[in-house]
Amino acid sequence: MAIIFLLAPLTILIMQLPDPSADALQVSRELQSRIRQTILANDGWISFSHYMQLALYTPSFGYYAGGAVKLGKDGDFTTAPEISPLFGATLAQFAAELFEGVPLRLLEFGAGTGKLALDVLSAAAQAGVPVASYQIVELSADLRERQQRALAGFADVEWLEVPPAAFTGLVVANEVLDAMPVPLLVKQGGVWLERGVSLDQQQLVFADRDCSSGMAEQIPEPTTLPDGYQTEIHPQQAAFVRMLSDMLHAGHGGAALLIDYGFPAAEYYLPQRSGGTLMCHYRHHAHTDPFYLPGLQDITSHVDFSATARAGLEAGLDVGFYMSQAAFLIAAGLPSLIDPQKAQDPSQWLPISNTIQRLTSPAEMGELFKALLLVDRIEVPDHFLRQDQSYRL
Repeated sequence: MAIIFLLAPLTILIMQLPDPSADALQVSRELQSRIRQTILANDGWISFSHYMQLALYTPSFGYYAGGAVKLGKDGDFTTAPEISPLFGATLAQFAAELFEGVPLRLLEFGAGTGKLALDVLSAAAQAGVPVASYQIVELSADLRERQQRALAGFADVEWLEVPPAAFTGLVVANEVLDAMPVPLLVKQGGVWLERGVSLDQQQLVFADRDCSSGMAEQIPEPTTLPDGYQTEIHPQQAAFVRMLSDMLHAGHGGAALLIDYGFPAAEYYLPQRSGGTLMCHYRHHAHTDPFYLPGLQDITSHVDFSATARAGLEAGLDVGFYMSQAAFLIAAGLPSLIDPQKAQDPSQWLPISNTIQRLTSPAEMGELFKALLLVDRIEVPDHFLRQDQSYRL
């Protein structure tokens, strides 16, 4: 019989966070009620990945399945495409170089507001690069509607409810892996336990139980980590990569560009990273309590890029390259996209310079965010290989 230990919920300085509207609070309360019912229906305990799935993706109530603004200044966080159109323009230039002489076929997962697709397609059109198709797989009906409004001027965009069985071209997943539900593990008394979610007087709380077979084996050198160490493993990310592999293998060759924040395993599972990487985002405030206003806040974890690359290799893909976002954007030609006339005008150059700084500075997104390219029957241009750091994986 599994042993369950009830743990006090994490505390945060609630007074520092903006108050939700009455309607938003009602949505969160309804979702909490549904989560409680699910816990009770599962003998009083669900895995954290199950909780995260409910909090993010419950139809009409989950964070990504409801109608609240999530991106930009009025949302909870900002992604690279929202910062500057240069990000999408650089991706368009990269795709054109990778598939030189062939009309582009692109498939984007989790397209957000549609800003990345808009910038990629606009830059391709401006550069005279032919685009055969741009497909978007989007789980959120609300975001799909926003994307369709944003991309109304492009006839070649197609929305899919499920990934295609076969695909030839470039798959783009920008900040997709971090939003996939993760199991939590914690080491207690020299033994690894799975940290899930239970109830204490109707309040959501952490609760630990025995790990299922093989979970702790997904952590490199698990015996060397100290007691009290909490971390995440990433089975859904690995399954996603296997799906991409099947899709590309069934096509005529292609590549998957995965951009997200994370580390190689040697850095992900550092002994001093004892609390893991779980993070929540609410109205541009970051905190660590996943039970605060379920449905109104994002819940994420960093990406273990070593595990992601390994899943690709085991599924028959090759690692094209692994590097920081800054190194990727520079290698892909971001500097060449800067208008020389604007660069000479301080009033125009300052805002451009500020956005480039946010995308490439080690103190901003430049180093924490990584670019991993997995390929199937595709040759990567040499100048990218000179920046490759896949030896760190």
